[in-house]
Amino acid sequence: MGNVNVCLKLFLEYLQIEKNSSQYTIAHYHHAISEFFTLMAEHGIEDVNNVQYHDARLFLTKLFGEKQARKTISRKISSLRSFYKFLLRENLVNENPFALVILPKTEKRLPEFFYEDELGILFESCESETPLGQRNLALLELLYATGIRVSECCSISVKDLDFFLSTVLVMGKGSKERYVPFGAKAAEALKRYIGDGRRKLVEGKPNQDALFLNHRGGPLTTRGVRTILDGMIEKSSLTGKIHPHMLRHTFATHLLNNGADMRTVQELLGHAFLSSTQIYTHVTNEKLKKTYMAHHPRA
Repeated sequence: MGNVNVCLKLFLEYLQIEKNSSQYTIAHYHHAISEFFTLMAEHGIEDVNNVQYHDARLFLTKLFGEKQARKTISRKISSLRSFYKFLLRENLVNENPFALVILPKTEKRLPEFFYEDELGILFESCESETPLGQRNLALLELLYATGIRVSECCSISVKDLDFFLSTVLVMGKGSKERYVPFGAKAAEALKRYIGDGRRKLVEGKPNQDALFLNHRGGPLTTRGVRTILDGMIEKSSLTGKIHPHMLRHTFATHLLNNGADMRTVQELLGHAFLSSTQIYTHVTNEKLKKTYMAHHPRA
């Protein structure tokens, strides 16, 4: 039973049911595996059992030839390695052709973040009189206050907020729930938005549960958040580009710079592994160096 489509269907069901993977993760695996077997079909290989080590190397060469990012290539090779590991477990193949493929070393890029004075400028760029202005300010406050992913932010409903405990219930990767605290500034912006701006945006759509809405009263999307943040940068005196994850990076960096321990930040970010959080130590080292240079007598 080496049919690619049948094996892929079984693997995706395994990811969804046994691994409880997110839809984003499942889509990524699906794309990587489909891309590989499209290449194999061009070489007359349509059975998962007929794939060999040199075919895996051929795919790696193709990805490098297309100048895909090393991180992207590593993820695709890892996806195919996991796919064949699953097929081996189910006795659907005899070997894993990706087991010995060496993953390319990824570039060590430090996470981009805002300094506190830059973030202040960004907050000042938000108007607070219009419904959309109130929404934008509440969005910015919540993203910075919690460090949640933009996808998590877009899935929050009004009932997920607890103003008495100052926490928000977040659905993270792999459908894992966690409660994340937020501060007084975020609470103030959220209450104003919910009590005024959101009520105006949701007029005519009483059953809309999503916290953040677009100008038509529908749920705000991740693309919509990117557009909002781009607009904030344009209105402010800041230069350069912004991406939604920068606020998550800023949240983690500011916490660590101000003395938070790594394990706490890991829990708040919803990282499954501490290694995912440790990238921020490289950023906070800059703070240590500045402190050293400013205070050591012989610096």
